Amino acid sequence: MSIQVELTYDMSKALGQRSFELETAATVREVVAQTAARFAEGDDFDKLVRCTAVAVNGVLVNYRKGLKTKLVDGDLVGFVKSSAGG
Repeated sequence: MSIQVELTYDMSKALGQRSFELETAATVREVVAQTAARFAEGDDFDKLVRCTAVAVNGVLVNYRKGLKTKLVDGDLVGFVKSSAGG
């Protein structure tokens, strides 16, 4: 199984890469946990994802089963920066 993970600009700046692949992740929760584990203690993953949503193949997980959303081979999981404006 191969899951592609895309990061926000701030996350990629802290991690030093824009995206990466995971071989073992059955749910979005596992992707988030494995992504957090890649960050050093001082990078403060929690702060970087505070205003971030997660999407699977372009659809926010809020419209699916949240962190319990199941993944299949070839899925793209993206961290999406929230924005507001008017």
